[in-house]
Amino acid sequence: MSRTAVITPRCLSREDAAAYCGCDSLSAFDSWVRKGIVPRPIPGTQKWDRLAIDDALDRFRASSPSIQADPYLAWKAEQDANAR
Repeated sequence: MSRTAVITPRCLSREDAAAYCGCDSLSAFDSWVRKGIVPRPIPGTQKWDRLAIDDALDRFRASSPSIQADPYLAWKAEQDANAR
């Protein structure tokens, strides 16, 4: 019996990165990149790092007064800062 592994790619195309972010168009995603909401592609490639996108959106959410920060993420950030 063979098992099929589901692999979630870490590097995303522009289209996949836009969909991952929930942007309804590529122009909206490009705007997010220009504004620094999400990072630029990996240098020398046309691919976006999924984990870098997650980090950028987490930082944006935490710094935006109009978006409620996740209490767990706030606690974790405090724990990480205290551990240093």
